[in-house]
Amino acid sequence: MLKNQKGFTLIEMMIVLLVISILLMITVPNVTKNNSTINQKGCDAYLKMVEGQVQAYKMEKHQYPTVTDLVTEKYIAETKCPVGKEILISAEGVVSLGK
Repeated sequence: MLKNQKGFTLIEMMIVLLVISILLMITVPNVTKNNSTINQKGCDAYLKMVEGQVQAYKMEKHQYPTVTDLVTEKYIAETKCPVGKEILISAEGVVSLGK
């Protein structure tokens, strides 16, 4: 009755699971190890984007904004970068990170 059925044997399935487990053991530590670097790069990119939004606000309103102005006018959505530090804008329009 079961002569012509094709499929994976238990040994083949165990080998596939072993290979997948080894790949996960290699990749997961690398991702978690580089998580802080990834967040810092995201923070740097967010700062550049906020600098651009400060300039756009300045062109439209003829004054430098505060962070609250940018959020209220929907130029930016967050007042913190991915690292969790606050975005600060000086009176001269210079964007920096707080604590």
